[in-house]
Amino acid sequence: MPTRLPQSLAVYLCILPRFLQSCTLGHSTKLHYPRICSYHNKAAVSCWYTFSFSFSWRSPEMVRNYRLLDEMRLWVVVIWLFVCAAALPGGEQPLSRIAVERTTLAIDDSVHVKASPLVLGLKGESSEWVEVEFFHPNPSDDDWIGVFSPANFSDAICEPENERQQPPVLCTAPIKYQFAKFKNDGYNRSGKGNLKLQLINQREDFSFALFSGGLMKPKLIAVSNMVTFANPKAPVYPRLAQGKSWDEMTITWTSGYDIKEAVPFVEWGAKGGPQFLSPAGTLTFNRNSMCGAPARTVGWRHPGYIHTSFLKDLWPDSKYTYRLGHRLPNGTHIWSKLYSFKASPYPGQDSLQQIVIFGDMGKAEADGSNEFNDFQPGSLNTTNQIIRDLKNIDMVLHIGDICYANGYLSQWDQFTSQIEPIASTVPYMIGSGNHERDWPGTGSFYGNLDSGGECGVPAQTVFYTPAENRAKFWYATDYGMFRFCIANTEEDWRPGTEQYKFIEQCLSSVDRQKQPWLIFLAHRVLGYSSCTYYETEGTFEEPMGREALQELWQKYKVDLAFYSHVHNYERTCPVYQSQCTVDASDHYSGPFKATTHVVVGGAGASISDSAFTTSNIQWSHFRDFDLGFAKLTAFNQSSLLFEYKKSRDGNVYDHFTISRDYRDVLACSIDNCPRTTLAS
Repeated sequence: MPTRLPQSLAVYLCILPRFLQSCTLGHSTKLHYPRICSYHNKAAVSCWYTFSFSFSWRSPEMVRNYRLLDEMRLWVVVIWLFVCAAALPGGEQPLSRIAVERTTLAIDDSVHVKASPLVLGLKGESSEWVEVEFFHPNPSDDDWIGVFSPANFSDAICEPENERQQPPVLCTAPIKYQFAKFKNDGYNRSGKGNLKLQLINQREDFSFALFSGGLMKPKLIAVSNMVTFANPKAPVYPRLAQGKSWDEMTITWTSGYDIKEAVPFVEWGAKGGPQFLSPAGTLTFNRNSMCGAPARTVGWRHPGYIHTSFLKDLWPDSKYTYRLGHRLPNGTHIWSKLYSFKASPYPGQDSLQQIVIFGDMGKAEADGSNEFNDFQPGSLNTTNQIIRDLKNIDMVLHIGDICYANGYLSQWDQFTSQIEPIASTVPYMIGSGNHERDWPGTGSFYGNLDSGGECGVPAQTVFYTPAENRAKFWYATDYGMFRFCIANTEEDWRPGTEQYKFIEQCLSSVDRQKQPWLIFLAHRVLGYSSCTYYETEGTFEEPMGREALQELWQKYKVDLAFYSHVHNYERTCPVYQSQCTVDASDHYSGPFKATTHVVVGGAGASISDSAFTTSNIQWSHFRDFDLGFAKLTAFNQSSLLFEYKKSRDGNVYDHFTISRDYRDVLACSIDNCPRTTLAS
């Protein structure tokens, strides 16, 4: 969720450009003023819409008075920089705090940094711990260690931002960093310290650099020896996803092998049975695919090669094993370790089916690095709770704000490594959020900077979704007795749009006798939220959200609607047109009355900006200002259990059940009664 500007400052910024335009100054110029003047007031937007002056000089005296124009420009620049510094959150991505482009060289031979072991992954591991020892004769509180990959990071060349600027010394951000004093209480006195850092295989070697001067004025004073994985190009981090049919499973993974270097494939088969080979397609993207900074600048890092294989004609509920493979030109094979998964049930199959749903988890570091704004505990706790309960989970739905890379591409590897125990075992389905897609001038519904210039490209490449157009990111997926309709709130959803037609088709095409549990999911809250963020909008929802969609939810009897974006948990009563159609309860039975809306955006991102209103909201039944996730359990076609679990302990803090027969699904209720005839 982006930070918002104080209202007084927002109003001032809306007035300022218009005031400047009203100055009748002579030749024509265009002034782009920030779109915070619109009702959305997203702070990040303001810093994108840079201003180019274009005044009309109408007075001969003013034509000669260039000083006045220069002074006005200076004042606007000062105000604008102040606003950008105050408004841009940066809290979602710790690496954005480092002013890499301001780095100066101050190599000191009396300073040293040493990392060990030199070679990692000798037994095929994709993650290992490294110990970094360092000494600085003139230590300070703001000294820090940056982990860089490739190891020769100082050799990277990038263009200066303008012709008056010298090329920066460094133009690549570290993949992680930690302050030298972290768990080194005597560092300020002795200058000696050591850090234990976890590295994952990211296709390149690593080095560790010691900086003084803090994060805003970094001075590079020493660089360590090189550390590398035994095979940096090895296939890693498999991600399962539902295919376009119920009997298809897709496997996506990352490697350092271009299709010209090695042929990717998957060896798979029923557990204990014959094994088959399935080919894989290969995708990647380059710096020019990014839409802006930092993704095109200091945050850029090659994503490797993304391979996807389609395993088809699977038997319902059967267990399969698989391993990732690459065949080299000399005929030898590179293998991953062995993994396993269970195939999806047949649509409508009456069996126990368990689904986990959450949003806004982000990534975290087990070694405590890159910590900012308290992301780490929640993200790791959610991941670990799901891993502990994995035998009782059939699929995961992560509805947007995936890893908060925000233009720092190395973080996608970090995230896929973090979720590997989950995503390699059960389908890990994702939706698009503002931190994956939004960027001005790229067709996103919101013109803010939240993706850090990624504009959706890494998300749609690193993860597979069974969408007709992966860039659109809306799709339907069936799992047994469930139909899930995943919308994309970063594209227009209103009536008459392509997405609106998809939503209605998804909701209307399900056979409720076979799949009685109809679930709608989206990132932004298109339904109901009593968060103060939405209260100040005056809507308690994403503007234009439920107004556009509530008739569809009611008409097609959507049981549950899930959202994230707001970093808390909230459950409503069955609600339609802001009215509870039945009192909120822990158990519902009989005919459908209205959709229950659930916000479950507290899987890891900081909850500091997601407080609840103090107003008494009639439709808000249960609120929790904490981190957690939801779990749905379909026992059969008549019984569904909903649970909300906290990430810190895995215990259930809210729950309800629905008991409903098929005749109850068919029954008439508010605004969904089918037409009838008196003919016999």
